[in-house]
Amino acid sequence: MKLSALDQSIATAGRAQGEAIRDTLDLAVTCEALGYNRFWVSEHHNHPTIVGTAPEILMAAIAARTSTIRIGSAGIMLPHYAPLKVAEQFRVLDALAPGRIDLGLGRAPGSDGRTAYALNPRAGERAAEFPQDVRDLVAWTAGEPLAEGHPFRTIKALPEGDTAPTIWILGSSDYGAQVAAHFGLPYAFASFITDGAGAADALHLYRSMYRPSPTHPTPQASVCVWALAAETEEEAAFHFASRLKWKVYRDKGVWTALDPPETAMAHTYDAADHGRLATLKRISIYGSAATVAGKLRAMAADLDLDEIVVLTWAHDPAARRTSYRLLAREFGIGG
Repeated sequence: MKLSALDQSIATAGRAQGEAIRDTLDLAVTCEALGYNRFWVSEHHNHPTIVGTAPEILMAAIAARTSTIRIGSAGIMLPHYAPLKVAEQFRVLDALAPGRIDLGLGRAPGSDGRTAYALNPRAGERAAEFPQDVRDLVAWTAGEPLAEGHPFRTIKALPEGDTAPTIWILGSSDYGAQVAAHFGLPYAFASFITDGAGAADALHLYRSMYRPSPTHPTPQASVCVWALAAETEEEAAFHFASRLKWKVYRDKGVWTALDPPETAMAHTYDAADHGRLATLKRISIYGSAATVAGKLRAMAADLDLDEIVVLTWAHDPAARRTSYRLLAREFGIGG
């Protein structure tokens, strides 16, 4: 099974936010050396925890420091932007890293409503036009003409080239699955957002409705899942404590940088939190490398996948790198 990585440039307590961006760049280099198939970066705005706001810029930096791993957005939140501009950006990225660029597209704002409006006052309208924008973007990135009668039919997204970005549709509901199936595009389900709920239904819908396209005659699906591996179960639980505390408080509407595990483990929770804590510990994928790999293999078998994208949060960048290294060893990728 192929393993890929997603990184969100997480703000960590006690460290400058710029370090999160540089850590993402370093992690991409590490994942390439470990044999990961893809390295994707996310887009969020005005978010106290996730400070990766410009994936296309970060992808250019990653392209300059890598040579084999596929590089992608997970994703570009299309309602914020004109499809032509996105196509031009990714045509440039493909020129920098020919044949290695994934253009992952999302319809969600990746922000609150006010921030979405600040990015594009027409974002709400553009979200309703998502399928048409995807259609145009597919044509522009591939260097093909737009639909007959389209007002922008004569416009080209430059630079032209022999390769083109691979467009993925990303989602955490049935909507994205249907769009991907309609256009014959690869689809990635954001399992880390839903804690796994809805993945099987979305993938079934995607596969059953799939319309083959010239570049993708058969469905291509993956899931993005949060997971953390360590040398021991105890060490994994220690590093997981940071995300555990963050999720409990996120559910209350409190968004913060990721605390050190020592702080999180020493935290006293309200009595009302204990049920949520127990649920999160049960459904989250963390533990020794063998434990985590076993859960990922079981998920892949249940969902009929040959690739999983792993997202890992930890306050210590070294703990994240260790997690990806241990999983690479468990799955035998990279030789």
